[in-house]
Amino acid sequence: MAQGRSSNNLVVPQANAALQQLKVEAAQELGVTLPQDGYMGNYTSRETGSLGGYITKRLVQLAEQQLSGRSNL
Repeated sequence: MAQGRSSNNLVVPQANAALQQLKVEAAQELGVTLPQDGYMGNYTSRETGSLGGYITKRLVQLAEQQLSGRSNL
C-alpha cells in the first residue's frame, strides 16, 4: 500500500473534502499535528485511535442532527 493512502473507499467520493476538514478540526482539538505527506505510520495507536474515535463521534452527532431535522452544519 502506498504511503498516505487509505484502503477505505468512500461511498460518496464528493465527501472527501468535508472528511478531510473534519480530520483537521479533530486533530486541532485533540492537539495532534497531522503530517504534511499524510503518512500516519509514525503515530501511536493512542493518537490515531483518539483521532478516529473523535471523528466517528462527530459524524454520529451530525447524522443524528440531520435525522432529527436540526441540520446545524
